[in-house]
Amino acid sequence: MMGIMNFTHHHETHHLHFRNHSRIAGVGANDTKEKGHHSGGCYEQLFVSPEVFVILGIVSLMENILVIAAITRNKNLHSPMYFFICSLAVADMLVSVSNGFETVVITLFNNMDKNMQHFIVNVDNILDSVICSSLLASICSLLSIAVDRYFTIFYALQYHNIITVRRAVVIISCIWTACSISGVLFIIYYDSAVVIICLISIIFTMLALMASLYVHMFMLARLHMKRIAVLPGTSSVRQVTNMKGAITLTILLGVFVACWSPFFLHLIFYISCPRNPYCVCFMSHFNIYLILIMCNSVIDPLIYALRSQELRKTFKEMICCYCMGGIWDFSSSY
Repeated sequence: MMGIMNFTHHHETHHLHFRNHSRIAGVGANDTKEKGHHSGGCYEQLFVSPEVFVILGIVSLMENILVIAAITRNKNLHSPMYFFICSLAVADMLVSVSNGFETVVITLFNNMDKNMQHFIVNVDNILDSVICSSLLASICSLLSIAVDRYFTIFYALQYHNIITVRRAVVIISCIWTACSISGVLFIIYYDSAVVIICLISIIFTMLALMASLYVHMFMLARLHMKRIAVLPGTSSVRQVTNMKGAITLTILLGVFVACWSPFFLHLIFYISCPRNPYCVCFMSHFNIYLILIMCNSVIDPLIYALRSQELRKTFKEMICCYCMGGIWDFSSSY
């Protein structure tokens, strides 16, 4: 989906799924420059160097491959929680890499003949489907992690009976199947307002559910800390652990909202007020919103994985082994 809008910045003839509608609002590739000249540049599509997309894509690729490899290598991480993290890493990796690759293809073949441009449009549609499916899978994986942590806190004794590895694999398979179908349909029927309204509704439903889960868990963590604090002779280790968990949940929700909110607002404005000058001005900065989403793909491994001591230990062993010229054995266990 990110590459969808990015394409028109480089190739004006592509009938783009979102940005081509900005032409209706009077901010097409040629019109934006003229309007921007007369209105202080607010309507001009903000340019972001393709190198930025490529660098973020490479960084995201390296980080998420490291996460996936670590979870694969360490059998102690073969649990539902880390399988959901692995699904998130795959989704984030596909989002960033596909968008970066798409930017490179468009930049290299932008000035080719019409036959080549038609080929690029087809490639772009395929990559857009991958990106859209991965975005949906990323949100679903985030929700799965939130639900997993919710059961960990509220149903600690029954957790291993409720959330099993087999059920986690089935859930992940269902997520990717549903998201892949949805991504393809979204690209095919991109010009239908109903499709975008459905997408917005799904996104905000997931956001609302995630927010309620995180707030509930955060309040529970604070309540536990207050109860533990008044108990005589209570060790401070547990208090520190609870505080760390509460802070982690706050960071997760805050970063997710910060990185995705501009994109969600862009979709809302695109449907509700495509001709309003303020909405058009906001949508003209879409490239920045793409960068924020890619940054979320880079930040996610740091939040979800690097705060795990077991993952950090595996990372260090893998990096040290690589620096020493060795090749780790993925079949090994700890």
